[in-house]
Amino acid sequence: MTFEHKSVLLDECIEGLNIKPEGTYIDGTLGGAGHSYEICKKLNNKGILIGIDQDENAINASKKRLQEFQKITRIHRANFSQFESVLQKENIEKVDGILLDLGVSSHQLDEAERGFSYMKDAPLDMRMDRRQELTAADIVNEYSDEELYRIIRTYGEEKWASRIVNNIVAIRKDKPITTTLELVDVIRKSIPMKAMKKGGHPAKRTFQAIRIELNEELNVLKDTLNDMINRLNNGGRLCIITFHSLEDRIVKKIYRDNQNPCTCPSDFPICVCNKKSTGRIITRKPIVATQLELDNNSRSKSAKLRVFEKVEGDVNGEKLL
Repeated sequence: MTFEHKSVLLDECIEGLNIKPEGTYIDGTLGGAGHSYEICKKLNNKGILIGIDQDENAINASKKRLQEFQKITRIHRANFSQFESVLQKENIEKVDGILLDLGVSSHQLDEAERGFSYMKDAPLDMRMDRRQELTAADIVNEYSDEELYRIIRTYGEEKWASRIVNNIVAIRKDKPITTTLELVDVIRKSIPMKAMKKGGHPAKRTFQAIRIELNEELNVLKDTLNDMINRLNNGGRLCIITFHSLEDRIVKKIYRDNQNPCTCPSDFPICVCNKKSTGRIITRKPIVATQLELDNNSRSKSAKLRVFEKVEGDVNGEKLL
């Protein structure tokens, strides 16, 4: 299957990165290289684009897409959490910008055998990196009912998590749940008919939750963003596109903590903790898709872009509400 993926908030990301022609940039979720292609167009022969993705199909597709820029591109198969190891291999200390487009790609959803889609019958897989052994089927069939409830309720924010888990546990006693549509059938039987008429496909939240758990998406994000900010040059930008509230909350909090790291009580007349700001938030409110983009790319509906700029030295970041 051809790797097709419409880049979300493309122009807004390029503007947010504030690209320098001789700069070094990381696209940590390379995908089909839509964002990277536009970044490369703005670089001269001294610039560098480092592309990172854990999906083998994305790596192959992006190499073809970026072939005309091969002199300035460095492509690595890895999770973006491993970006420092990639920089070490490339003998690069700091960069001028980093972009992350989180979540599952259009191609991964369209490729039925990957098991990401609740619309197509396929093995319950959902691995973003197919070198990983654990699959979605392992989670559904081997996790305890308490673990499943935590995942579906927390990561999926699913109101009917308890009923879904009870039905999963009852069914897997007789035979494993091994395909996407088998799981969808369990979910449908767990949610009242009246509730299914609201909020889109009934399996959406549960599939999201299992995917997040399997690929450790939220933990990877929490553990990596501060390191990314530390690796930015002065004036460098970190641009992150999120697709659901859990991701967005993490990004928003880490940006705020970097702009205003002071832990002193609010009634202290002066700061005594001596924690210094590392930069400033560029986007007071997240950037969302225009109506034109929404009309042409339904995936952009829930996309939010937040941008942070590294500022070295003593910065008086104002407190945000």
